[in-house]
Amino acid sequence: MIAYLFPGQGAQVKGMGEGLFDEFPALVAKADAVLGYSIQKLCLEDPAKQLGQTDFTQPALFVVNALSYLKKIRETGRKPDYVAGHSLGEYNALFAAEAFDFETGLKLVQKRGELMARAAGGGMAAVLGLKEEVFREVMEKNKLIELDVANFNSPSQIVISGPKDMIEQVKPIFEDAGARNYVVLNVSGAFHSRYMENARQKFEAYAASFEFSKIKIPVISNVHARPYKQQDLRSTLINQIVSPVKWSESIRYLMGKRITQFIQIGPGNVVAGLVNAIQREAEPLILTEAEDRTEQVGEGMSKETLGSDDSTSVKQQVPLPKPEHDVPASGKRFTAESLGHSEFKQDYGIKYAYLIGSMYKGISSKEMVVKAGKAGMMGFFGAGGVKMDALEEAIKYIQKELNRGEAYGMNLIHVPDHPDIENNIVDLYIKYGVRNIEASAFMSITPSLVRYRLKGLRRNEKGSVTPQNRIIAKVSRPEVVEAFLSPAPQNIINKLLAENRISREEAMMGMEIPMVDDLCVEADSGGHTDHAVAYVLVPLMLQMRDEAIRKYKYNKSIRVGAAGGIGTPQAASAAFILGADFIMTGSINQCTVEAGTSDEVKDLLQQLNIQDTDYAPAGDMFEMGAKVQVMKKGVFFPARANKLYDLYRNYNSIDEIDRETKHYIEEKYFKKSIEQVYEDIKAYYPPEIIEKAERIPKRKMALIFRWYFTYSTRLAINGDKKNRVDYQVHCGPALGAFNQWVKGTALENWKNRHVDDIGQKIMAATAEHLNERFKALTASLTI
Repeated sequence: MIAYLFPGQGAQVKGMGEGLFDEFPALVAKADAVLGYSIQKLCLEDPAKQLGQTDFTQPALFVVNALSYLKKIRETGRKPDYVAGHSLGEYNALFAAEAFDFETGLKLVQKRGELMARAAGGGMAAVLGLKEEVFREVMEKNKLIELDVANFNSPSQIVISGPKDMIEQVKPIFEDAGARNYVVLNVSGAFHSRYMENARQKFEAYAASFEFSKIKIPVISNVHARPYKQQDLRSTLINQIVSPVKWSESIRYLMGKRITQFIQIGPGNVVAGLVNAIQREAEPLILTEAEDRTEQVGEGMSKETLGSDDSTSVKQQVPLPKPEHDVPASGKRFTAESLGHSEFKQDYGIKYAYLIGSMYKGISSKEMVVKAGKAGMMGFFGAGGVKMDALEEAIKYIQKELNRGEAYGMNLIHVPDHPDIENNIVDLYIKYGVRNIEASAFMSITPSLVRYRLKGLRRNEKGSVTPQNRIIAKVSRPEVVEAFLSPAPQNIINKLLAENRISREEAMMGMEIPMVDDLCVEADSGGHTDHAVAYVLVPLMLQMRDEAIRKYKYNKSIRVGAAGGIGTPQAASAAFILGADFIMTGSINQCTVEAGTSDEVKDLLQQLNIQDTDYAPAGDMFEMGAKVQVMKKGVFFPARANKLYDLYRNYNSIDEIDRETKHYIEEKYFKKSIEQVYEDIKAYYPPEIIEKAERIPKRKMALIFRWYFTYSTRLAINGDKKNRVDYQVHCGPALGAFNQWVKGTALENWKNRHVDDIGQKIMAATAEHLNERFKALTASLTI
């Protein structure tokens, strides 16, 4: 059994890769094209003394490691049984496992190095000669909360990260505790720590546009010291930037796998030296047979890897918790009030397990939220894109109208480019005591979410942690679900604690509860959507929920609801039968009296059928290629939006586009010149955004095209009749189904549609439909 190990930053040396570049000329040429300079000249000659700079070091090491691996395979004709890499080297391990090709890996590493190089004011130091338990005692005793562990390199070598002045000040503390040596490292930032969160967020946005392939060789991750799981590949790689490198545990895991040869691939011998130290000082990490089988299945390995016996290739099924739904016994019937999870309704003080989801720009209006609350439901105000003063007024209005304990919530949408917007909104919610939020479009846990969740934590009379701020997260991806089902990330807690944004007590209690009270599975829907299918998502999320409760030993259930595609009683029935604890509607509420959009939009929406929606680029995630589902009947927006994205993909600047095409866009799309559009942009965006656009022509083109998305939304909300064809209206097929359901009734006309009436009618009809299905199914039972 052989494991190949790849070194990370620190292994670079002038002259590395000599002889390799001539063996792989095609890959070297590809590297030069990606990087914009000669990789061979950098590695062999380093004429400008750049090899030691992070943004040059990381691409150089990736290339040399990759070529070294390919040469090794060419020479031996055998691939390893396992691969691992120290920090940067993990990208080479994933390349060896065919998770991505050479060019993709190099682009990711180049961006990673660029972002890490920007980190300033931080430092790192190696603490030698202290065992981990002694090291942790020193940290706790001296309250070194500003420092993070960056690397567990070996049982007696731990690397710390933190503010540069702090790194230098604590040297005597560790030396007095018995450290054999304390070495301040020559690095530009506090790598693998909470202080890299900004780099992590930007890297996450960049990595979102890349696709990954199936892992062919088990890769041991730095974050978990266990094999990568295919479904978690992207999130694990992203979080590596802020997580400690668990190198010692990774090697112990491989030792437990009976690895007989650890072979370093790449320059130097640092990794090989660490392996020798770990083998001397630590025992193999031996997993039980059940643990091992579970991890292997989790990796997405083939049945052949596990053995041909089907009984060994499937996880043992663990009984799921008993449902909390009120299921009718013989002679009883479902009612609108009995549907859903009883504890869920009790916690939120609602009569129906029915929520009204948020729609941005206040389309799910304050009037809509109040109407739902007074009817025993809960609605969420669409805070996305709403200015702070208007958002504050909405909160005041809702709290004034719902002053008897009725339920209401506010939306918190992820804003990847502007985390300050999230923070400001959370400040407002905390100030006004908003207790329920709907978290949407989050790809990972952010500091603003953690701060909201942990603020005001307390223990009840039984000693259990009780949050005062509830989060219902709208989710459609397993890796995001896992993050929300887990306690708040330690690195974020540490950061908030160091900034005095939470108390030490809140930080400690935050580790005992999940990030959410409830999850809402979002299948194919209006607006941002992953095109997911409810029949697939709901059972998976229920399983993940149950596994998380067992894993973390939570003392309270996490409810799972369903959203997307729910516009009829039959669809709602399907959600409850799948196991949903509650349902959330969206598109159908946009065509109501209370919706905060124009009558012109409502007139169009009333005419939709299920086939009258399409997919278009998302304006807020334009460069990433994210999609939203929108109305297509009667408008040109989907076609025009997709045309703009095609131009963005095919050209590097607005100036490259031919004159005729630009003139057509100005006349038909923008109704003004591109120069005028750019002047509008300059007046809106902060100077640093404009400065970047001036330096990067493709970024400037993206801003110009994104203007159209803001413009088209404004046209729709304002009801601009002259430019109706450019309306951008987020909508899913559920509205088309609802229109067909109410055809021939008073609700056919949107002017008779009120969100409370719609909710009550759907829940009542759903109960009746379930009663009919229950009766039909039980009638066919044989005794």
